Amino acid sequence: MGDQAVQDNIVAVAEQSVSGRRHLFGRRKPLHDALGSGKAADILLWRQKQMSGAIFVSATVIWLLFEWIDYHLLPFLCHFLILALAILFLWSNLSSFVNKSPPKFPDIRLSREMCECIAILLEDQINEGCLYLRDMTTRRDIKSFLSVIFTLWLVSVIGGCFEFLTLVYILFVVLLTAPLLYERNESLVDAYGEKAGNEIMEALHKLPLPFLKNNKQH
Repeated sequence: MGDQAVQDNIVAVAEQSVSGRRHLFGRRKPLHDALGSGKAADILLWRQKQMSGAIFVSATVIWLLFEWIDYHLLPFLCHFLILALAILFLWSNLSSFVNKSPPKFPDIRLSREMCECIAILLEDQINEGCLYLRDMTTRRDIKSFLSVIFTLWLVSVIGGCFEFLTLVYILFVVLLTAPLLYERNESLVDAYGEKAGNEIMEALHKLPLPFLKNNKQH
């Protein structure tokens, strides 16, 4: 009963936050719906704990192999394929001796429609990115401009402190843990995020730049 009461309080606080507070990045939907409300959202929010845990452990093992044991990508792929093919070959040829059915290999083929959909999706994303960068440089939107500049600068600073694979692993861990932590502390994070955003905008408007003043007036 105590755990159920705690869960009910958490749900009530979350609903109150959704209705009465502005969320990060202008989000209006619930977090699960904002992430796509599919299998990927379930994995990011640890709704499927076994799958999420397996992905996290696999990524950690790969990072340890490459960074700590100085394993290289090409030998890793070759050794993995050798092991997988050897197991499947022995299983297929020795199955009759142990009275077990041989493995059934799925017929995996990419259709032309699927390839075309992937190409169109990539094309749309790249075109939207290029259009956003062009609009950012031509419009007087100082907020978007400074946010992109700050993001690139922050990535360059972080990238200079870590190896590329370590940086990718850190980003992967953040991607797999941040949504869950945010969902559990949504109201608190939204409150601090809104406060920080207001303070940043007040600090920007105090800068002696003419386009900032014009943007403030509009």
